[in-house]
Amino acid sequence: MHASARLFFGLLISLTAATTFAAAQPFTPADLVNLHRLSDARVSPDGHYVTYSLTETDLEADKRRTDLWLIDLSAKDATPRRLTQNPANDSNPRWSADSQHVYFLSTRSGSSQVWRLALTGGEPIQVTDYPRDIGTIELAPSGNRIALSMEVLPNCDPACTKEKLDAEEKSKASGRTFDRIFIRHWDTWSDGTRSHLFTAMIGADGKAGAPVDLTKSLDADVPSKPFGGDEEYTFSPDGQSLVFTARIAGKTEPWSTNFDLFEVPADGSGAPKNLTASNLAWDAQPAFLKNGDLAYLAMDRPGFEADRFHIVLRDSKTGAARPLTDKWDSSADRLAVAADGKTLLVMTDELGQHALYAVDSTTGKPRKIVGTGEVMEFQPTKDSIVYALASLGAPTDLYITKMSGGTPRRLTNVNQNVLGQRAMSDYEQFSFKGWHDETVYGYVMKPYGYTPGTKYPVAFVVHGGPQASFANAWSYRWNPQVWAGHGYGVVFIDFHGSPGYGQAFTDSISQDWGGKPLEDLQKGFAAALAKYDWLDGNNACAAGASYGGFMINWIAGNWPDRFKCLVNHDGIFDARAMAYSTEELWFDEWEHGGPYYEVPQNYEKFTPSAHVTKWKAPMLVIHGEKDFRVPLEQGISTFTALQRRGIESRLLVFPDENHWVLKPNNSLLWHKTVFDWLDAHLKK
Repeated sequence: MHASARLFFGLLISLTAATTFAAAQPFTPADLVNLHRLSDARVSPDGHYVTYSLTETDLEADKRRTDLWLIDLSAKDATPRRLTQNPANDSNPRWSADSQHVYFLSTRSGSSQVWRLALTGGEPIQVTDYPRDIGTIELAPSGNRIALSMEVLPNCDPACTKEKLDAEEKSKASGRTFDRIFIRHWDTWSDGTRSHLFTAMIGADGKAGAPVDLTKSLDADVPSKPFGGDEEYTFSPDGQSLVFTARIAGKTEPWSTNFDLFEVPADGSGAPKNLTASNLAWDAQPAFLKNGDLAYLAMDRPGFEADRFHIVLRDSKTGAARPLTDKWDSSADRLAVAADGKTLLVMTDELGQHALYAVDSTTGKPRKIVGTGEVMEFQPTKDSIVYALASLGAPTDLYITKMSGGTPRRLTNVNQNVLGQRAMSDYEQFSFKGWHDETVYGYVMKPYGYTPGTKYPVAFVVHGGPQASFANAWSYRWNPQVWAGHGYGVVFIDFHGSPGYGQAFTDSISQDWGGKPLEDLQKGFAAALAKYDWLDGNNACAAGASYGGFMINWIAGNWPDRFKCLVNHDGIFDARAMAYSTEELWFDEWEHGGPYYEVPQNYEKFTPSAHVTKWKAPMLVIHGEKDFRVPLEQGISTFTALQRRGIESRLLVFPDENHWVLKPNNSLLWHKTVFDWLDAHLKK
């Protein structure tokens, strides 16, 4: 090729690349809100298909709706196809034993009921028509019985419960009487109901018979509230019994983590039998091996919700239980059994990732299958695993990989239309010497339009939990890509207390909320500024929610000169008031070493309210009125302190949100308010 021609094509390629980059827009809050959300993937028993739920956003209606999709795993480069499309929500797909039908939950009849769709086509048929909403479902191995959960009043069946609650609704008096706490939980006031586990036979016509209440004798929720699902119960291999986890604590429930495993006949012919009464800590996620042995997850320390979950095996013949992974310093999550019937599968936090492991059920030896990014869920099939994977750079999609390893194959790209037009920001993990010179990890993310040699304002984001992680993961609330898309360099640290770095590291934050974590944040921020010269350390704001909101209040009084502004979402202001108003007391009491009336000095040691005289940085305070974990008064108190001190401040309250901001338009308002606040202080 002539030199001039080479020059021409070189310029053409350069111009094309520049045009492509210029055409790529920053990732925005509107993009985040409108993304399709994939969840609940399920592989058919024959291994040929995978179904999943896909949620779409309707901004005009300010809500989201969910449909079911299907992929043929046996077809090369198979294209996902929609199974359902209805104004109602269709979710929770579960396969029939013959892999020819998909059972699912739908609100198309006006309440949440079970429906069934044949793969051969046609309209779905309604399987259940019960008086109460159905929350979760699972099919027996034989396919002729279904397990499901409904909320009912004590000593009341679903019809009786509906009748009584309807009568209360019609009453002109609105008062309620309580004789135990847990009067409210997460975002809901107690109406006296419990979530019970039922089974029903499925007839030849595909319709379910009368439901049988398996847990009516227990003062417990099955699944647990507010976030428990069908991972908390399972059928035995022969379908004749179920094992479930439940906490029976009576009036001590708000300060107990004593979940036990119970076994009950599937037909309701006997009472539930406690299998793990000797362990006063948490037992969860039962899964049967092919030989009938029961695998489950167990904690060792009562009252500690962030204790290490390790795998235990219970012999089907003797009932003897033995710890399988007690020497593995990782906390297991989402226990399942591989298709061979003996290999166990779990996820775990690991050095800023959420990895997938196979565990030998004889030796307990773990073997990594997927180690980068955030494995959200997985389903075994023959010699492979279908898994949902997300990262800091992309939301959840499905992949399939061999159990033995190798290159995974991507199955979905549900947000290609949006993300293909967006410039997602680069990110990098770094480490530094934190408290006691121990190694601590963090991430940085470059701003949209990053140019070498340019300094960028910094958003220093503090995670909640506190036993949580800002890892290589995707979030629909605190998403670094949105902050980077708005022109900020983003820094976030996995300080002492974060999981994935050994249980001792996780334990270290308890009774030291303002100690080690603050030192890690200070040293981590300094390390990031030293390593990444594009971060403008003199032009930074700090932001956080929940424990992160506590830390923002703590920073205000104990690191008061570092940031130009602060953002506190649902943060704790006064540990003493929190002790008597939060709902899950086990958390607060473990973190402070006991109830407030026994160890008041522990609560007072790290209460931000004691340092208000040192506050000076402008602060945006955000709170949800339905947040019962960190009640609204904590946010109001923070704002009152700021206003009384004459410190620049603003309060954003959401009457219809809980500890999180979930509604689409509220999310857009949240982001606008936060970025307006940062822009006013960092982009003058």
